[in-house]
Amino acid sequence: MFSTDVLVDAAASATILQLGGFFEAVSVVLSWPVIGYLVFGLLLGIFLGAMPGVGPAVGMVVMLPLTFPLDAHVALILLTAIYLGGLYGGSIPAIVLNVPGTAPAAATTFDGYPMTELGRAKEALSLSAMSSAIGGVISATIVILMIPFLISFVLLFRTPDIFLMAILGLLMITIVAKGSLVKGLTAGSLGMFFTTVGVSPIGYETRYTFGFVDLTGGLDYIAALLGLFAVAEMIRLKSMGDETIADTAINVEGRISTAFNNLIKHPVVLGKSALIGCFIGAIPGAGSTVSNFVAYAEALRSSNHPDKFGTGVPEGVIASETSNSATVGGSLVPTLAFGIPGSGAAAILLGALILHGMVPGPEMFSRELDVTYSLFVSILLGNFVILAVGLMAIPYVGILSRMDVDRFIPLVLVLGVMGAYALNFNWVDIYYLTLLGVIGYTMKKYNYSVIAFVLGAILGPIAEEHLWRSLQISDGSWMIFVSSPLTATLTALTFIVFFQPLIGYTVSRFR
Repeated sequence: MFSTDVLVDAAASATILQLGGFFEAVSVVLSWPVIGYLVFGLLLGIFLGAMPGVGPAVGMVVMLPLTFPLDAHVALILLTAIYLGGLYGGSIPAIVLNVPGTAPAAATTFDGYPMTELGRAKEALSLSAMSSAIGGVISATIVILMIPFLISFVLLFRTPDIFLMAILGLLMITIVAKGSLVKGLTAGSLGMFFTTVGVSPIGYETRYTFGFVDLTGGLDYIAALLGLFAVAEMIRLKSMGDETIADTAINVEGRISTAFNNLIKHPVVLGKSALIGCFIGAIPGAGSTVSNFVAYAEALRSSNHPDKFGTGVPEGVIASETSNSATVGGSLVPTLAFGIPGSGAAAILLGALILHGMVPGPEMFSRELDVTYSLFVSILLGNFVILAVGLMAIPYVGILSRMDVDRFIPLVLVLGVMGAYALNFNWVDIYYLTLLGVIGYTMKKYNYSVIAFVLGAILGPIAEEHLWRSLQISDGSWMIFVSSPLTATLTALTFIVFFQPLIGYTVSRFR
């Protein structure tokens, strides 16, 4: 009886502690200047997302080094707001120009642009804002309610388990490498190679410094992100040869009230799409691009009039945009819990964690629980801001899509160089930024996966360090990787994922 009472009291205390952390996070997010950073991030994200070919990752990576003076939770809230706003902003040119501002908004063009051609652009834009807001709110609420269970789950992971999760993350390269598997593995290996420069975490020996003292500290991960995303994107944008982001006249017509009526007529599509977005977002390597098309396909499959999809039906916009925003909350779960980003934006958020001295894993659900709660609360509240801004900005969408390229590119490059230098006040980071910019542009041009490169750069050192620690704990015995049910399960999953391409090939040949 005594032990039962103790367990009940412990559970009650934990619940009270978690509720206290949640309400504290709400008060922090609503305080000044945190709420100001949240709104600024959302506006910047919407602006960048509405510029075809630019996207939120550019804004996130340029702002990343500038967040160094900020508190960790403020920096993460700002970057997450840019991410969230950018995903919504990508729907604006998708609807009015038939040019998705971001890759995840591609499915929005299927019915969004036909609605514009039918004179219902305002209705489509309103549907996008409302659906994005509702999808984001549902996703953030689900994750917040799951945090107590995530705490118990993540705390089960020991050093061998973290090593196996890192290996599983590296094997995700076989998933994120769309197209050629060889190209994906090449990109991932290149990312791992760059992180070996400097002092080894095992024997503390210098590697690949070639006698240069400035390379002893290694190559900065944040500078790499700036090069891969900001510089590479600006090179690609300039290579397109356009003077403006878009040169098509935009005419916004329709009624917002009609959009609201259509939204409440399709609660099932709304709910299913939010769940699809949240679930797929939590799968490393999937992301919002996948969830968008899956949600759209499911809406089409379950529709009473599937033949009308692609001609301007509201369900198409609702499904794609709801899942789009819902992905954000789900994608942060593996990033915070295991350090495995499922997208470029999540990789940048992971870089922010590292920059501010935090380590993904159990600490994010124990000592740093307040930061985790504040992040998801900001997503929850940020979607209401998206709704308000999205509806108010509809008459001005033309401005967002006609930015002068020749003015925008130098601004991003200057901020990127300044940010890279400010990291360590080391010119090596500038050279690294430039090199990775050229490499990133070349990778995108020839369809090499940048996310595979990032996975290699992030998870390579984690796998190396935890492998060494695991073998130290076990006195060199590899049996430590099957020493518990969780570890044995992760080992089995690792082998399954590793041999999955071979199994799939063998099955297809047999058939």
